[in-house]
Amino acid sequence: MSTRAKITLGVAIVLSSLTVWGVHYQQNQERESMYKGVLKDDERRLEKMKQRQQDFEESKRKHELYERVQPVREDTGGS
Repeated sequence: MSTRAKITLGVAIVLSSLTVWGVHYQQNQERESMYKGVLKDDERRLEKMKQRQQDFEESKRKHELYERVQPVREDTGGS
């Protein structure tokens, strides 16, 4: 095998190895990024649920306050 062929083979092996390593590195980065996105979505969902619960509690408190000021009678719906 000539020296030029050995050099060409060596360069091809190095470039192939770097390409494989680069693809694996990129996949790992994308996987981590996607996982962080899932965590952020979970945090947003939990925050939204907390806000809805607070809104519900506030509405319930206001309803009780208004009923004390002006009682609400139930309508039977009949004529």
